[in-house]
Amino acid sequence: MPADIEWHLIGSLQTNKVKYIVPFVSLIHSVDRRKLLEEIQKQAARIDRQVDCLLQIHIAQEETKSGFDYAEAEALLLDGPGLATLTHCRIVGLMGMATFTDDKAHIQAEFRGLKAFFDRMQAQALPPNVCLEVLSMGMSGDFELAIAEGSTMIRVGSAIFGARQYA
Repeated sequence: MPADIEWHLIGSLQTNKVKYIVPFVSLIHSVDRRKLLEEIQKQAARIDRQVDCLLQIHIAQEETKSGFDYAEAEALLLDGPGLATLTHCRIVGLMGMATFTDDKAHIQAEFRGLKAFFDRMQAQALPPNVCLEVLSMGMSGDFELAIAEGSTMIRVGSAIFGARQYA
């Protein structure tokens, strides 16, 4: 791999695995809870590094997907409690995964809701370590809808590499 490659962590991240990825990753897409953000801060501070993160927002009508609800994310982004003290974490955007359904109107509504929240948060006075630039919505099956609703980053792994093979 080239020396200047940028690694992104996509998918669920356990707090006990953070120490292994922080030295290498340039963006963590799936910060779905405050405890994980605090562990990223701890491990990044240990090696004096700043790690960019996306807050995962739970927009789907599915229990299998995780993330902050809108109220939790808003409270966190508006510096509650002490987000500005997490100086080795930089929140650069939001990420959301839509419900796995064929109902395009439903998916579109979920993406539209996240975009509205993103726009509303961008208009707020945010802590210095928050600069909402990235809105990550859309995967291989729904990325066109996500782009139409304002996504600035999509995740299309299975469109490139094929469907996952589960043992």
